Amino acid sequence: MAGMATHVITGAGSGIGAAVARRLHARGDELVLHARDAARAKELAAEYPGARTLVGDLADPDKLSWAFSHQQLPDRVDSLLHIAGVVDLGPVGELTTKSWRHQLNVNLIAPAELTRLFLPQLRVSQGHVIFVNSGSGLNAHADWSAYAASKHGLKALADSLRHEEHAHGVRVTSVYPGRTASPMQAKVHQQEGKEYDPGKWIDPESVATTILMSLDLPRDAEVNDLTVRPGR
Repeated sequence: MAGMATHVITGAGSGIGAAVARRLHARGDELVLHARDAARAKELAAEYPGARTLVGDLADPDKLSWAFSHQQLPDRVDSLLHIAGVVDLGPVGELTTKSWRHQLNVNLIAPAELTRLFLPQLRVSQGHVIFVNSGSGLNAHADWSAYAASKHGLKALADSLRHEEHAHGVRVTSVYPGRTASPMQAKVHQQEGKEYDPGKWIDPESVATTILMSLDLPRDAEVNDLTVRPGR
C-alpha cells in the first residue's frame, strides 16, 4: 500500500493490535483507532499523536451505528483491521448464554457491523479488510466452543465478503495466528490453570509483520488466508 493511507483499527490497545498500530504510525500513515469508551480513546490519542479515535462498544454491536452517527467518520478508508477480541473458556455444559453472546458480539457480529458501516469508503479506495482470526477459527478443541464458534463464523464472514466485494476491488484477508504473547494469552493461561511464559509464544511483532505484508502486497496479488504458528 504505497503512500500515506488511512487505517481503521480495533484492538490497538495491546497485543497484535498495538504492534500493528505502532508500525503504521511510525511510517506516517493515518490512524483511526477504535475505543470502547471516551477514557480509552483519550489514552490511545495520547499514545499515537495525530491519530483519530472512534468510540463504540463492540460488546453492543446494535448501537455502533448510532454511536458513530454522533462522531466524524473518515472520508477515506484504505484498510479496516479487525484485531480486537475476547475469550472465555469453559465446557459446553457450563458456558452461559451471557458468555456465548459476549464472545459472538465482540468477535463476530461487531466486525460484521463495522465492515458494513465502512464498506462505502472501502469501495471508493479499493481498500483492504483484514480479519485477525485465530487457530481456533480452523479447529475447535475442548473448552473452546464459544470462542471457536465466533472465530469459525469470522472465517465465513471473510470468505463471503471476499466473493461479494471482489468486483469492487476490495481485498479481504484472514490471518490465523497461533498462541501469541499478549494479555489475552495471559488470561487464557489463567483460565487453563497453567503458568504463562510469553517467551514460548509468537511475538505480536511477528504477526504484525505478516499483516503489513498483506497490506503492502502489490495489487496484482491478494493474500486470502494466512496461518502463523509458533516457531519454537
